[in-house]
Amino acid sequence: MDITTLLGIILGFAVIVWGIGTKSLGNFIDIDSVLITVGGTLCAVLASFSFRQLAKIGVHFKILLFGSKYKPETAINKLVELAQLARKDGLLALEEKAAEIKDPFFQRGVLLVVDAMEADKVRSLLEGEIEAMDQRHGAGAELYEKASIYAPAFGMIGTLVGLIKMLAEMNLDEGASSSLGLSMATALVTTFYGCILANLLFLPMAKKLHIRNEEEILYRQIIVEGVVGIQCGDNPKNLKEKLVSCLSQKQQKKLLSDNAGKKGGKDKGQ
Repeated sequence: MDITTLLGIILGFAVIVWGIGTKSLGNFIDIDSVLITVGGTLCAVLASFSFRQLAKIGVHFKILLFGSKYKPETAINKLVELAQLARKDGLLALEEKAAEIKDPFFQRGVLLVVDAMEADKVRSLLEGEIEAMDQRHGAGAELYEKASIYAPAFGMIGTLVGLIKMLAEMNLDEGASSSLGLSMATALVTTFYGCILANLLFLPMAKKLHIRNEEEILYRQIIVEGVVGIQCGDNPKNLKEKLVSCLSQKQQKKLLSDNAGKKGGKDKGQ
């Protein structure tokens, strides 16, 4: 479970509350400001996106909270195993192994190799699917990016509403002067709410969704390179070195050391 987004948002609100102080906190709570800023932002998002896109908000929260399920190291080990099997028993031997793969994208790539499709066509088909996925994920992140634009805008609308009310009340008789402070508070607090929503909620969520998308793209690109390498008959050792190079230095070191340890243990047992 990845709690960094949730933890960051909670700590951010806590820091703001601490900075305001409990004695002054009541001055920053205004129902009218909440209705204008939060309600206006939600309505603008509703007007901008279809119900089909909005229905995925629950999925987005699941992605944010539970982290990435894509493990490049696992994919590399599996691809090397398939490459060894293909060199030993031929490409048709991969069909049975493909049935054991749970990831549909990975499974489809292996089956394309089994069907003896040309390597260029395999790459083209799989990369086209990655591009389509990237566009879908980008549309999901765009929802929160748009909300981060709408929130400060409605905060400014609330500010204008408060200023208009304040100026209108200044022309009334003397008894109305006591409400000027409330109107001014509404004017300022709405902008405060809009900035918080944009920078502490919507933008971090959009950024994390982009990160999750990049992780999945890397995972799928490794699969593409792996299945194309198998199709071309690459040596399993060379294939592994090529796939591992896609990872960070830390991941490369860990993956290579783990495999070296397993090999050493096997040799010792023999």
